[in-house]
Amino acid sequence: MKYNSITAIVAGLVVASASAFAGEDSVLSIDGQEFITQAAAPAHMENVDTIYSGWVFRTDETQALEMDDFDNPSFVFVEQAEELFETVDGSAGKACVSCHESPEVFAGLRAKMPRVNDAGELETLPELINGCRTERMGAEAWKWSGGQMSGMLALVGLQSRGDIVDVAIDGAAAPFFEKGKELYYTRVGQLDMSCANCHEDNYGNMIRADHLSQGQINGFPTYRLKNTKLNTIHGRFKGCMKNIRATPFKEGGEEFKALELYVASRANGLMVETPSVRN
Repeated sequence: MKYNSITAIVAGLVVASASAFAGEDSVLSIDGQEFITQAAAPAHMENVDTIYSGWVFRTDETQALEMDDFDNPSFVFVEQAEELFETVDGSAGKACVSCHESPEVFAGLRAKMPRVNDAGELETLPELINGCRTERMGAEAWKWSGGQMSGMLALVGLQSRGDIVDVAIDGAAAPFFEKGKELYYTRVGQLDMSCANCHEDNYGNMIRADHLSQGQINGFPTYRLKNTKLNTIHGRFKGCMKNIRATPFKEGGEEFKALELYVASRANGLMVETPSVRN
């Protein structure tokens, strides 16, 4: 079967929605704080006027799970990460708490990640976590999307929940931003599709039994009802590439890091929702 025929079949699965998004008029409120779930698109987004949190595309039942920390399944993993934060590991005989008084010291960090460090390298939260483990604790690095890492990412990200996403894309970050943008719009895989084909051209439409969102990552790691676990950013990128029958890039590799920077910047103006709940 020719690629364009396969793409036509996929396009046939995308059905224009006759109504508003599932929760376009709903208000996300957690612990009394109302969250910005739609905002004017950042200036660098040429094809979209308004950005929407993935929360607005979910059903009432899924939305409700995120609005109550007691019901949010993510917090099982957050609690496990709190224990890991105080657990000694590695040859240096240290725990996270040995250097960081509490998780609260990371307030504001998630809203600005990924970022370029003083060495001119693009760094992500998993790299910061594993850097502490290997260089300060003498412990083994965690798997990029493993349970320990995703839980710690949720715990660290939670400290910035409600902060406005403000990822830098200029200066030293500009080359990484441009690389990520190129990847976002490049068609790949047997289905010959790009990120934009789903998350820019067809957001709000139905694919099979689900709404397509804009693919915002301001709530990651996110608990997905589909696989009943926390899902990391690069893990989701990997899943998307598999869905279009493309060979995924390596989690933590330069391609996914650049793509993360670009996609994260598309949420500038929304709020950090970590840890969110999605279908």
